[in-house]
Amino acid sequence: MDSEAIWFNPQKMHPKVEALVYWRDPKKSGIVFGGIMVVLLSLSFFSFISVVANLSLLALTAAFGFRIYKTVQQAIQKTSDGHPFKEILELDLTLPAEKVRSTSDLAVTHINAVVSELRRLFLVEDFIDSVKFGVGLWMLTYVGSWFNGMTLIILGVVALFTLPKVYETNKAQIDQNIELVAGKVNEITAKVRAAIPIGKKAEEKKEQ
Repeated sequence: MDSEAIWFNPQKMHPKVEALVYWRDPKKSGIVFGGIMVVLLSLSFFSFISVVANLSLLALTAAFGFRIYKTVQQAIQKTSDGHPFKEILELDLTLPAEKVRSTSDLAVTHINAVVSELRRLFLVEDFIDSVKFGVGLWMLTYVGSWFNGMTLIILGVVALFTLPKVYETNKAQIDQNIELVAGKVNEITAKVRAAIPIGKKAEEKKEQ
């Protein structure tokens, strides 16, 4: 089993995302990770509107300060460098129509696949798969009682910026353990399928 294809596959990521989560440039990754964590931790203590308003006010104040500083500097040095944010102001921020359409098509494809899979699981097309799904939902009830949504998002971000790098560093040992666990799970699943007639019927239908 190729566990990297299942868990962490940097080739399938956008190059910029891959560089961030694998800490190719520690300075950039640290800034992005720190910024996201500040926003999420702020949202866990304050309302969304308050966080957005305060961060926007902070950014505006910084822009004002930098603009005034550069204007005074240009006046003293008698230079004509122009607006300090000229390059950013001239950036084209319009969304390409083709890019929007392709993204929408991709989103619709994924949504349809998820809906189809949920229908299959909820209507017990395959007994074993639905049992696994039920166990997962049951575990989520406990996760929900231990953590709220924002805590889970924070843990998810921390995992995104730590697990890929940990896996890359300790790939051999982790692969060995994943293969061992997966082998045991597949062995137990095969025994359950063989013992349950419903599981056999669902499997036969798939083969047909």
